[in-house]
Amino acid sequence: MKLRLLYHGHCFDGVASAATFTRFYKERIRPDAEVEYRGLLHRPGTLFDLEMFDGDENAIVDFKYAASERLSWWFDHHESAFLTPADEVHFRADKSGQKFLDSTRKSCTEFIADVASSRFGFNAEPIKSLVEWAHIIDGALYESAAQCVELKGSALQLMQVIEADPDDDFIEQLIRDLTTKSLEEVAISAEVQRRFRPIKEQHLETLEVIRRKASFANGVVQFDLVDEGYEGFNKFIPYYLYPQTTYSVALTRGSLRTKISVGSNPWAPVPRTHNIAKICERYGGGGHAVVGAISFGPYEVERGRTAMREIVEELSGQ
Repeated sequence: MKLRLLYHGHCFDGVASAATFTRFYKERIRPDAEVEYRGLLHRPGTLFDLEMFDGDENAIVDFKYAASERLSWWFDHHESAFLTPADEVHFRADKSGQKFLDSTRKSCTEFIADVASSRFGFNAEPIKSLVEWAHIIDGALYESAAQCVELKGSALQLMQVIEADPDDDFIEQLIRDLTTKSLEEVAISAEVQRRFRPIKEQHLETLEVIRRKASFANGVVQFDLVDEGYEGFNKFIPYYLYPQTTYSVALTRGSLRTKISVGSNPWAPVPRTHNIAKICERYGGGGHAVVGAISFGPYEVERGRTAMREIVEELSGQ
């Protein structure tokens, strides 16, 4: 039988969640299952197509809920877990015992491991390191901004590859590797390290561009990378450059979307008071209380810039 597993693409927690769920599913549910993957990205408009659910069973991890009768399993930990109120009603009415949400969890990986262990007898001990690093990375529980910007640890190097490498087939292979090998073994593999080297060079270049373009006022760092052509960046760079900031707001554009990234500094001298998920939801986005994002169409740059200005004003208390 075939399991179709949809996961949050180009996200360490999404990849780790997919690997954790795969291992659990094959150990405790259907050992003979053939698992096929597909990464999902937040984008404007419909997030799910019916043809995505083409397995005998279908699962979503670390991503929004789909109100489809073909959805067999679901795990998520985002505050903005539902596209519509009707989707939440559909979830609350589910009687399968196979769909789970806990927005208090730092990582979806940890949530899956805990539920699979307590309810289904799964042994998560062999993937303890993967679960711990997903908890650290997705929960932003780093020792400092420098730790995640300087990328000296192998797990953080793997994180950067997952986030920045555009090769979806390679990301899928990483998921498969993480179901059978240790996090450390995968992270220091020759292929991951080969791909990491140019990504690190790009990362250091992006660091300098943000250093040049960012501005800070009233507890908010903001920068616009659309004209520079950067689709993404290490989200801790703003706090590395401006340790005194509480929030960061950035605009980027790729082939599929114009994106506003909104974050809060885990080490801020002045604590966060805004719920970022709620702010992003007003523009069609979402996330967590401490970090979130909004997606517009790839040609809606000016709409993104307008929204960015409004969010900066709100976070600045202006």
